[in-house]
Amino acid sequence: MAFMFENLQVYQKAVDLADQVAALTERFPRGYYFLVDQLNRAALSIATNLAEGNGRFTKADRRNFFTIARGSAQECVPLLEVARRRGFIEEARHGELRADLEVIAKMVSGLINGLDKRPA
Repeated sequence: MAFMFENLQVYQKAVDLADQVAALTERFPRGYYFLVDQLNRAALSIATNLAEGNGRFTKADRRNFFTIARGSAQECVPLLEVARRRGFIEEARHGELRADLEVIAKMVSGLINGLDKRPA
C-alpha cells in the first residue's frame, strides 16, 4: 500500500527533480562539494518536506512543512544559476530545471492555499 503523498503529482515531480539533480551533480568538478551538497540537499528537501507535511495532523503543521518545501524549491534557483555560470550546466538544461522548479513551486503553493479550503 502506498503512502497517500506518493500519489501527489507534486511529490512525484519533486522526487524526479531530486533524482535529476543527483545525476547532474555527479559530473561537477572536484572542489565544488559545497555546491553539490547544497543543491542536492535543497532539491531533496522539496520531496521530504512534502512527505513529512502530509504526515502531520494539523493544518498549521502541514502548512509549515509545505512552506519549507516551497522555500527549498526557491533555494535551488540561485544554486543552479551559480552552476550555470561556472559552466557545469548547459544553458538548455538549466532552463529545463528552472521551469520544473517553477511548476513545483506553484503546485506547492496550491497545496498551501488548499489547506484553507479544507475543514479543520
